[in-house]
Amino acid sequence: MTVVHVTGARPNFPKAAPVLAALAGLGVEQRLVHTGQHYDDRMSEIFFEELDLPRPDVNLGVGSGSHASQTAAVMVALEKLFTGEPPELVLVYGDVNSTMAAALVCAKIGVPLGHVEAGLRSFDPTMPEEINRKVTDALSDLAFVTSPEAIGHLAREGVPDDRIHLVGNPMIDTVLTHLDRFDPGPAREAHGLDGRYAVATLHRPGNVDSEAQALTLVQAMHKCADLMPILVPLHPRGRARLLDLGFADHPGIRVVDPLGYVEFMSLVRGAEAVLTDSGGVQEETTVLGVPCLTLRPSTERPATITHGTNRLVRADTLPAELAQIADRGRPSSWPVPPLWDGQAGPRIAAIVSSWLAGRSTGAANATG
Repeated sequence: MTVVHVTGARPNFPKAAPVLAALAGLGVEQRLVHTGQHYDDRMSEIFFEELDLPRPDVNLGVGSGSHASQTAAVMVALEKLFTGEPPELVLVYGDVNSTMAAALVCAKIGVPLGHVEAGLRSFDPTMPEEINRKVTDALSDLAFVTSPEAIGHLAREGVPDDRIHLVGNPMIDTVLTHLDRFDPGPAREAHGLDGRYAVATLHRPGNVDSEAQALTLVQAMHKCADLMPILVPLHPRGRARLLDLGFADHPGIRVVDPLGYVEFMSLVRGAEAVLTDSGGVQEETTVLGVPCLTLRPSTERPATITHGTNRLVRADTLPAELAQIADRGRPSSWPVPPLWDGQAGPRIAAIVSSWLAGRSTGAANATG
């Protein structure tokens, strides 16, 4: 009874790693499919090396493209794969295009689906990820949620209670598993960072697609760089626009290519603050106790605000917010959401194993 994991982009890999390991420990047969949505070595390949992920059994190699073309390419490839060798269960992660594509294929051909990180909602329909989340959750047979508010979101959308499982956050499993490897010292030295610094990740359409919005962001980041150096592993998305608008012209802005997981997390761990529009970084900083300023009007991860170190900010308020953090310094203690304890992977594996056993028993009774 095979479980197939579908991953496609950088945020998926630290979520999938603990689930793969826990299911392997229970002797569950598994296959790993990498859609290739992120194909650059620093966006995907290094994760397999650093997180001890098994090599993908299948790499679809779909590459980049518009939302429609990328989703369609993944659907065509997965339909062929799943029709030839139907899995007993497909597990998808997060909210990238590959996640929704797999959900649609499974629904069309009758393959059961489990969604890890179900029920997150930003309530911002302009975010492509919000569409991916809602579609995937509506089609899932097993909804694994990372925080309590997600249960209410799914219930309001009509997802039956018996499909919803509060398991904690597998991305945090990965952070805690590798915590001893996150040494800020060598990472700071490698990037010439002496003293206080911030880390920034910026790529959301709302920040970088419009020239006017991107210019506002550039101006705000330059004011922040007056306070302390800012290391920016710049995502391919929006990179050209930001650089054309003079993003890297400030001497305090250090633009680098996307980093590997361990190097990036080491820099985050040692940072005075993180400035981001990413989802996963809000969670990682929450556990590490690093002040996080999220450049978005809403977040699908409100637990990082109520039980963490995250704050929502606008570009025009960002410099003042960073100045306050610089004055206060890092917190000595902070709350962490319930079940973000490093055991989400084993909880998911136990539920999947029990579900598979129930399917096997039902099939045996039907044939008997």
